[in-house]
Amino acid sequence: MAEKDYYAVLGVSATATADEIKKQYRRLAKQYHPDTNTGDAKAAERFKEISEANNVLSDPEKRKQYDNMRRLGAFDPFTQRGPRSRPNAGGAGGGPRMEDFDVGGLGGLGDLFGSIFGGGRQQRPQGPEKGQSVETTLEVPFKVAALGGKVPITLELNEECATCNGSGAAKGAKLQGCPECGGRGTISFGQGGFAVNRPCPMCLGRGTIPTEKCGTCKGAGASRTQKKVLITVPSGTESGSKIRLKGQGGRGVRGGEAGDILITVQVRPDPEFERDGLDVIVHAPINIAQASLGSKVTVSTLDEKRVTITIPAGTPSGKRFRVRGQGIAKDEARGDLIVEVVVVVPGTLTAEQRKLMEQFAAAAKLEY
Repeated sequence: MAEKDYYAVLGVSATATADEIKKQYRRLAKQYHPDTNTGDAKAAERFKEISEANNVLSDPEKRKQYDNMRRLGAFDPFTQRGPRSRPNAGGAGGGPRMEDFDVGGLGGLGDLFGSIFGGGRQQRPQGPEKGQSVETTLEVPFKVAALGGKVPITLELNEECATCNGSGAAKGAKLQGCPECGGRGTISFGQGGFAVNRPCPMCLGRGTIPTEKCGTCKGAGASRTQKKVLITVPSGTESGSKIRLKGQGGRGVRGGEAGDILITVQVRPDPEFERDGLDVIVHAPINIAQASLGSKVTVSTLDEKRVTITIPAGTPSGKRFRVRGQGIAKDEARGDLIVEVVVVVPGTLTAEQRKLMEQFAAAAKLEY
C-alpha cells in the first residue's frame, strides 16, 4: 500500500465525492489551522498533512494517479519518502510522470513498464540533467491575494551533493565498475516470462561505485537542503492560481540547468470580506430603527480606508450598495466594493424598548 493514506488523513472513504472531500477539508483546516492553535506543533503538523491530502484528492488528475498507485501497491508518489523517490516540497504533489514513481528504491514505473513492453531505459543519463522541479501549495491571506504582496516560503529540495559533485565518492577516492551490475547500471531478472531491467540498487544506476563514499551524502550523490524563497503574489490572485518560478528549483545535475518551482495558491478566508470576481463584499449590520428611518454607515475598504454610505429609509436586510472602484485591481480592470446591509434584530429588550415597540405595533395594527 502507499506510504500515506490520504483518505484516512481526511477521514473520508475512497469513494467520497469531490464535495464531501471539500467539506471535510474545510472542517479539519478550521480546527487545526495554525492561527487558532498558536504554538501547537502537533496541530501544525496535522494541518500540513490535511493540506497535503486535500491538494491530491481535490485535483481529479492527481487523485486518479494516486488511486492507481494505491491499487498497484507502490510507494506513494506524493510523499517525500522512499530511498529513490523524487519528492515534491510542501507535500503538494502534482503532475509527476510515471518514471518519477519509485518502486522499492529500484527505479520508476517507467523503467519497469518500459523494459517489459520495450524501450525501457538501460542506464540513467550521464550528461547534464535539469535539477528537481518542485510543486508546493502556498496559503496566503485574503488581503494579500486581493491586493498583491510578497510571502516567504521554505522549500525542501534534493540537490546534487556539492562535496562530491554527484559522484558519491569521497575526495581522492576512485570510481570503479559496479560488481553487482558489471558497470551497466541496470540489473535484469525474470518476472512472469518477461526479462525486466531495473536500475542497480548498489550503484543507483550510475554503473560505478566509489572506493570510499562521500561523507556528506553517504554515497548517494545528492543531499537534502532547504531553500528560502520570497514569492511575489500578484493582485487579484485566486485559489488554484499557479505561480511558476523558472530556475528557482533544485540545482542542475552535472552542469544541467536548475529546476523550477510551481506554486499552487490557496487563499485563506477573511472574517470581514468575501470575493465575487473582482468585486469585494462587506456586510454592514444595522438595527431596525436605522433600517426603518434611514441612516449612515461606515465600512472599511480592502486597503483600510473608510467609506460612508447613506442607507435610505425602509431598507430591507440583504440590500446591496455599490462603491465604485474600491474592489480588486487586475489586468487594468478594477472591481467595486459591495456593501450588503444586514438588519440585526435584538434578542432581548429593555422595559422601555419593549414599551416603545408595543406602541409601534399598536399603531401599525400588528398582532403579537
